[in-house]
Amino acid sequence: MNTIKVSVKDRLATITLDKGKSNALNRELITELDDMLKNISADDNIGGVILTGNAPFFSAGLDLVELYGYNEEEVKSFFHLFFSFTANMVSFKKPMVAAISGHSPAGGCVMALACDYRIMAEGSYIIGLNEVPVGIIVPNSIFQLYAFWIGKAEASRSLLTGKLYKPDEALKVGLIDELVKGESLLTAAERKIKKFMELESNTWSQSKLNIREDLIAAVTSDQSATLQKMLQQWWSPATRHILKTILESLQRK
Repeated sequence: MNTIKVSVKDRLATITLDKGKSNALNRELITELDDMLKNISADDNIGGVILTGNAPFFSAGLDLVELYGYNEEEVKSFFHLFFSFTANMVSFKKPMVAAISGHSPAGGCVMALACDYRIMAEGSYIIGLNEVPVGIIVPNSIFQLYAFWIGKAEASRSLLTGKLYKPDEALKVGLIDELVKGESLLTAAERKIKKFMELESNTWSQSKLNIREDLIAAVTSDQSATLQKMLQQWWSPATRHILKTILESLQRK
């Protein structure tokens, strides 16, 4: 595996995103993480997962540098992959806690939202869905995932402006559940997930799936029409200009 590291101890798997500095989501990382979660889901020797990164990032979201160079078929294929990956995370039957080690905008936030509990490290970090200012149309399934945790009104307001929350703001609106010092992040995550893992596993898992029934339906529904609109916007001159400006800014850093 080139983009993630995995360790297992006492039936707890810790997956660390490990792709460069920012853990930007490209095809390789998504595929490796998706495959690992499928393996863990089927492994009776593992009872839960902590998903984390390395400061100052959890994940910077989609790898726009790679995606910008994709042709039409590659972009379409990638978003199909991302939708499927998101659906698999949302319907993951075992406990999964996000130990958010730093910045977590856009796709990074989506991964955290799919988890059952979010603990974030203190610091000058940001988290939220900022796709709209980038020129990317947000599908209803992602909106429903956002609203599942912070409510429809807050999700609508923040999504349409691309608001990125500071950690204390994220805690206040329920986007994260705990805020701890960076050195205590994994300890806090282990403490929480072990409480989940102490409960009867089938009862816990089925209750989770029941609670998420409408959300799972949203992320597993046919999103072909939405994807077509997303792709039209992706190739529009306006969005290409925004993406090019972002890439030029990244290259100067």
